[in-house]
Parts: sequence; structure tokens; C-alpha cells
Amino acid sequence: MGISSIANAQSLIGGSNIIKTNLSSDLLNNYNITFERSLSRFMSVSLSYRKMNKQKLPLKELAKQFIQNPAIDFDNFQIGNSAITAEARFYLGISKMSGLYLAPYARMATFDLTVPLDYTYTPASPIPNVTLPAIPMHAQLDGTIRSTSYGVYTGMQFQLLTKLVLDLWIVGGHYGTSNGKLQAELPASTPAFIATPALNALKSAIDQTNANPFKLSTSVSGNSIITKTDGPWAGIRGVGITVGLRF
Repeated sequence: MGISSIANAQSLIGGSNIIKTNLSSDLLNNYNITFERSLSRFMSVSLSYRKMNKQKLPLKELAKQFIQNPAIDFDNFQIGNSAITAEARFYLGISKMSGLYLAPYARMATFDLTVPLDYTYTPASPIPNVTLPAIPMHAQLDGTIRSTSYGVYTGMQFQLLTKLVLDLWIVGGHYGTSNGKLQAELPASTPAFIATPALNALKSAIDQTNANPFKLSTSVSGNSIITKTDGPWAGIRGVGITVGLRF
């Protein structure tokens, strides 16, 4: 009788698959979907995708502490991102895909950036010993940074109703590497006597950036300026509220 009751309960809950979304991320317009599949009573695998359209930089004041350069216009700085995360889960509970779990994961992410800068350049004077006034300029670096990182986190998953699942992320983090390329261009019709000093002045403004531990290298190519970045990549994962449908 007892075995039959357990079997009926499992049948009612049913399914080795869960489709879910992280509500806490959705509220920040960082939309995501995760598919989880059970492999055994104590283990599952999952794959998730997230997408945030480009928008104004969140946590602007915090970003200023990590990217120090007075030329950057943080009020109009924009960022978007997408990521694919693969993970394995090891459950410590007695029910399939339920209870406390430990989850190692790998993540590949792409960040789309628009970085506006305000700077000045001084044009060459055609008259000896005469210095012309500095001209205010505005430039916009556009490009992407890609990262690959690995980590682990812990959480708890609950079966609320026959098909409704609540997944609470508690705490975790990841670490890896990143590299990127950002580019700004002057109009092709810009005369060389303007483009050359303007781009050199822009390079000098970008070279003032302190984004430790990231390394930036900037070069001038034709009417373009290119900034390449590389460095470590780290993040915290946790305090997430995820709901899902089991089937």
C-alpha cells in the first residue's frame, strides 16, 4: 500500500523535465529561460539562455569605481548582454529534482557596449607661434566583450503544486577570462588635417582609462580608433527566485 501511494504521488507530480524563468532577472529586463532534465534521483543537467537588450548602465556609480576616466559619459553609457549557461545539479534530497543542491556550471557571455566619450583636440595652427583654441569633440566606442567562466552555486528547489516548481538560488560565483574589441570611426569625408589630430587626442583620452585588472590597448587605423581589452572575468550568482513548470 505504501509503495503504491509513493508511485501514485510521483505519477501525479510527474515528469523528468522543467521549463523555468528567473523572476528576479526578468524584473531587470534580463529575460531568461532554463530547461532542466533529470538523469537520476540525485542528478540533473540544465541549459539556460538569457538576453538583455541594450540599455543605460545599471549601478552607474559602482561602474565609475571600476572604470576610471573623466572623459567617459556614464550617463549615456549603454550595455546589453546575452549568455548561455550549462550546469549539472547534484541534489541532496530524497525526491527527484527537489531539495538542496550543488551546481557546477560553465557560462559563455557576450556584452554589447556603447561607450560615449567627451574630449578635446587642438588643431595645428597655420601661423607660427600661434596656438589655436581646443575644440570639444564627442566620440562613441561600440563593440563587444566576450567571456568564458566556470563556477558553482547552491540553492533549493521545491515542488509547490503538482506541476509548479520554485527554485531559490542561494549563493555562488564564477571566474574565467574575457576579451573584447571596441571601435569608433570618424566620417570618411573628414579631412586628414582634422582626423589625424582628433584621433590622436581620442587615443590619449582612452589611454587615461584605469580599468584594473583589465588591460586596454588602443590603436589608430585610418579614420578609426580600435580599443582591445582582455583580462579576468568574475561574477556572483545568487539570490534568484525562479519558477517553473514540470512535465
